[in-house]
Amino acid sequence: MKILVTNDDGFESEGIAALADALKGAGHGVLIVAPERDMSGTSHSMSIANRIALKRLAEGFWVCRGTPVDCVISVVSGGISFKPDAVVSGINAGANLGTDILYSGTAAAARQAALGGIPAVAFSLVGDHPFHWAAAARWAAGNVEGLLGLWNKDVFINVNMPNMAPMPQGFTFGFPSRRAYVERLEAVDEADGWQSLHIRSFEVKTDFEAGSDHDLASKNTVAVSAVFLHPITVDRVKEKTT
Repeated sequence: MKILVTNDDGFESEGIAALADALKGAGHGVLIVAPERDMSGTSHSMSIANRIALKRLAEGFWVCRGTPVDCVISVVSGGISFKPDAVVSGINAGANLGTDILYSGTAAAARQAALGGIPAVAFSLVGDHPFHWAAAARWAAGNVEGLLGLWNKDVFINVNMPNMAPMPQGFTFGFPSRRAYVERLEAVDEADGWQSLHIRSFEVKTDFEAGSDHDLASKNTVAVSAVFLHPITVDRVKEKTT
């Protein structure tokens, strides 16, 4: 399988290196196209007013001066000669649970691929440093084909893995949880008259729902969700639930 690998943590991330190596070790053809810098929290932004700049660092490894979505567009629209059978995004340094998906550049890269009809999965590692990258990458590479088999034209697959070694066997299918964020800001008066606001920390409040990705992740289970690509109105929700 030919796989485009990208992320939102930047091309120097340990997570993307471990994932690419594991996929190559499993016999897949891999192209890495990753952002020049950390693009966490950029969601589905793309470079419309600015150019997308690309630089080849090595065979099968490019850096993109743009967003994770730009990385995907650069390949699937022909900017780099590589026709992927699938797009794999990650491994993200930290969780992308529930509402996090709206903010995540990791998730957005998978969404962009799926919008173009390409099977896509996003991998995130739940927890904090030190990360067990090798264990997570082995699990991802060993399960990627099965996960991509869950894909259809209306979704991308979002995976949250526990930060542990060895990794648990298999996975559990769940649904995105609902999370709310309270930011702590620090204001700094600049010499030129501007005021800078720095987000210093988040408090995250999660609604507990049995079977949600947050519930599954709290039990050190690999949580897998199929995330719908398109906006949906309240009336459509009612139609689907009655």
